[in-house]
Amino acid sequence: MVKNTFKDVNLACLCKTITADNGLEFSEISDLENETLSIYFARPYSAWERGSNERHNGLLRRCIPKGMPIKSVSEETIQRTLQWCNNLPRKILNYRTPLDVFLEEVNKIVDLDTVQFHIAI
Repeated sequence: MVKNTFKDVNLACLCKTITADNGLEFSEISDLENETLSIYFARPYSAWERGSNERHNGLLRRCIPKGMPIKSVSEETIQRTLQWCNNLPRKILNYRTPLDVFLEEVNKIVDLDTVQFHIAI
């Protein structure tokens, strides 16, 4: 899914590291690793190694309860949840939104007008 999101952009330009847990959704993520992109796997039952991930999981769980099969969640609910999450100001970002910070960083690397990707805005 990560590869498909940024069709025209080298993923390694956008991030230097990816920290994953040992879930099935990350089973093929090491295929993305190269000289400029490092993949780190957190140890089982070591949530503190992925603090930001855990924080975001908590935010997502406000709209999509834990244990609910993702297939049972409507596309509309997923998009609405992502939009809310991406536009929620964060203290750690000096009260800017993750979307604003992300787009600013991407714009430093590539001309956003030439990139085709879909994000929940």
